[in-house]
Amino acid sequence: MTRPVLSSILVKPTSADCNLHCTYCFYHDRLSDPYRQNCGRHMMDDDTLRALIKQGLQMMAPASSFSWQGGEPLLTGIDFFQRVVDYQQYFGQRGHSVSNSVQTNGTLINEEWAKLFAQYHFLLGISLDGPKQLHDHYRVTVSGEGTYDLVHKGIRCLQRHNVEFNILSVVNRVTGECPRDIWSYMCDQGFSFLQFIPCVERDPVTGKLTDYSVLPQQFGNFMCEIFDLWYHGGQPQVSVRLFDNLLLAFAGHGPQVCQFKRECGDYVVVEYNGDVYPCDFYVEDQLFLGNLHKQPINEIVHSPLALAFKARKLHGDPACESCRWLPICNHGCPMMRDHNPTGERTHFLCSAYQQIFQHVEDRLRKLAVRIPPLSPTSPVN
Repeated sequence: MTRPVLSSILVKPTSADCNLHCTYCFYHDRLSDPYRQNCGRHMMDDDTLRALIKQGLQMMAPASSFSWQGGEPLLTGIDFFQRVVDYQQYFGQRGHSVSNSVQTNGTLINEEWAKLFAQYHFLLGISLDGPKQLHDHYRVTVSGEGTYDLVHKGIRCLQRHNVEFNILSVVNRVTGECPRDIWSYMCDQGFSFLQFIPCVERDPVTGKLTDYSVLPQQFGNFMCEIFDLWYHGGQPQVSVRLFDNLLLAFAGHGPQVCQFKRECGDYVVVEYNGDVYPCDFYVEDQLFLGNLHKQPINEIVHSPLALAFKARKLHGDPACESCRWLPICNHGCPMMRDHNPTGERTHFLCSAYQQIFQHVEDRLRKLAVRIPPLSPTSPVN
């Protein structure tokens, strides 16, 4: 069976609209984002939702994955997500596997939301940067108040209803100094699935690195210390996405996460009005691929512009060709090169990832022998 051209669709039903005003949010004042320049509230209407689900199921069969993000996707209201499931059940075929994930700041989750997510087996990603004093440093409301208590209230709702969730933590200039505090906190809370995402943003006016962005050596040191704590004598007890995926890579299964794959274009972004873009970091006028009301997504992703974007990772820094880590990182995420605040054409966090790979290699190779090899029929990314 031929593999679908996309593995998932990232949907932004409220575009960049959000009930918070986190200092480091990359949607704030981003002049290249066409939806930040428009006034008023953004909300996906029913015609767009119906067309999105129908086209997505047809294109990604027999296994379809929808990731609902923002901004804050829960601003759509609970009835919207009930219709998501209704349309998936209506357009889905027998034997069709459909999964839904939601990335949320967690502040709007209540009992009603938790019941819906539990009933339909949604996977939640909750943004939480660590203990209260660290989380509240940048993750604030429009009025500047910390959000930690609201997030934890939402997490308790999910736990009461046995909703699966993972924690996404942004590593910034402040939290980047506190790996042990953050790790201890996450373990004390019983959180078993963690992601650590580096915050790297340019000032929209000066183009220089913002003062809340993590520095390369700082991020490298942070992740190396997290690894030492995670390794646990060769018996890791917690899932850390970066390490899990590096482990698979060292075991010969190929890179699994977007940033380390050989090509971009494993997913597309669908905005609230049906506009399609190749990546969440490239919602820009010059990379507008089309609109699903005017052309099916399955055709949009085969357009010359989409195919050119897909291949851009193949044209990285020439210095990478002699790097021993190239088969692991595959030039990394182009955003870190295209938007490098130093103005250079190198991956901003290249030195950090080299530090991490060097630090983890020996121990991950020891763990990798426990992983069964790929079968001859297994797809290679």
